Amino acid sequence: QEQLVESGGGLVQAGDSLRLSCAASGRTFSTYNMGWFRQAPGKEREFVAGVSWSGRSTDYADSVKGRFTISRDNAKNTVYLQMNSLKPEDTAIYYCAASSDLLRGIRLGNVNYWGQGTQVTVSS
Repeated sequence: QEQLVESGGGLVQAGDSLRLSCAASGRTFSTYNMGWFRQAPGKEREFVAGVSWSGRSTDYADSVKGRFTISRDNAKNTVYLQMNSLKPEDTAIYYCAASSDLLRGIRLGNVNYWGQGTQVTVSS
């Protein structure tokens, strides 16, 4: 059974850093585009960052550009999200996702698999 399991969330102060990890199991996700999404209370789930199956291409939401970095290690079947200079508005549940649509970047509409989410809370 395919599974994505996130870890690394927590409570931090504004300006701090966190690194989220997403461990994939049940299938080899090295041929999938991977990404991170987040959902704050009362808001829609939104795209945060995406990485191509090879790791050579990445893209980011404008709100996190320059602060967050997505990467992957296909040998470990793991995707990471390094989050620096965190702000209170980054507070949300962060979800890992996988997409088999290799013609486009990962977005809400083409996700095949979701993780269960990890909470990130940034205090001011």
